[in-house]
Amino acid sequence: MFKIKTFNQISIKGLDRFSREKYEVSSDIGHPDAVLLRSHKLHNEELADSVLAVARAGAGVNNVPVEDYSKKGIVVFNTPGANANAVKELVLAGLLLGSRGIKSGIDHVTTLHDMHDASELHKTLEAQKKQFAGNELKGKTLGIIGLGAIGSLVADMALALGMNVVGFDPALSIEAAWRLSSDVQKAENMHALLARCDYVSLHVPAIKPTLHMINDEALAQAKPGMLLVNFARESIVDPEAIVKALDSGKLRGYVCDFPEPVFYGRGDVIAMPHIGASTAEAEENCAIMAADQIMDFLENGNIKNSVNFPEVSMARCEGQRIIFTNENVPKVLGSVLSVLADHNVNVLDMMNKSRGDLAYNILDVELMENGHVIEAIRNIEHVTTVRLIE
Repeated sequence: MFKIKTFNQISIKGLDRFSREKYEVSSDIGHPDAVLLRSHKLHNEELADSVLAVARAGAGVNNVPVEDYSKKGIVVFNTPGANANAVKELVLAGLLLGSRGIKSGIDHVTTLHDMHDASELHKTLEAQKKQFAGNELKGKTLGIIGLGAIGSLVADMALALGMNVVGFDPALSIEAAWRLSSDVQKAENMHALLARCDYVSLHVPAIKPTLHMINDEALAQAKPGMLLVNFARESIVDPEAIVKALDSGKLRGYVCDFPEPVFYGRGDVIAMPHIGASTAEAEENCAIMAADQIMDFLENGNIKNSVNFPEVSMARCEGQRIIFTNENVPKVLGSVLSVLADHNVNVLDMMNKSRGDLAYNILDVELMENGHVIEAIRNIEHVTTVRLIE
């Protein structure tokens, strides 16, 4: 029986994916095979040696020490796209809030609570409503930086609203390119995109190359009066640079999901409390995807949506399946195959893939009578983990 340790409140629809015949799921398990979590920070957690995988029910994995786990051969999963629609809808809300005097108008109405005569209230508001006038989105140009699962949905939404859409993504995958509408114009670089857009929405991950990518230099290229929308990650923008651009008029507004102290009291900043993926549907989708990925990995050794290991999937053969991870150096696979040959174990099918410094292997073999094979593989230099799936 596999054991799954949970952190946070995981959607019951995700937990129900684990059959009671094969899985024990609890927050109190001492030696789990896998960990399932949402936002709980694992950096200071002592992880049991039994853990083979960690699945984050969400896209970002900044709460997981991925580099440390990679050295131990622990596969780290996330759930890209599971919360994409939730974020897309909030981006639309952000664009509308930043374009129209919706928030300021609502705030103003709440100051008129002393007016008890309805006709007087209506007359006053009719005279004052011009100060809350804004702009329509139709016909404006939206720039999207990052064209993955969320960015492509935002592009489709903007096109449906009659906006012109310009996109930039230096790491655009083939799969993402197929998803993208042909009506999305391609920018040569981020600065070119910033220079031509009325609105810009950010959809890139929080990694070293994106740290403070929106800074003084980038904002200097922005079209005057641009509205910036950030429902990706706080670290991709420099808050001080945002404030300077707002003060100079380079930006007319900043709508984000990440409040910062420097934004307090500013009418040109709309900051939400990180609610981009906070819908019942998104939490269910993330939990279901994470659970399914854990099960396929534990039962079959297949990997999908890992942030540190390559994507690997191989149909099962008769016999047994050996899974091993190793440092991506020469001769390791050959050494493993030599061990199997020395023990007269026939290989039926195999797959070997690498990602950076890590390699992952699936070998389907005929039934083994010798119980020393797995231990012999474990003792090969540069092999980090090995397990046998019956």
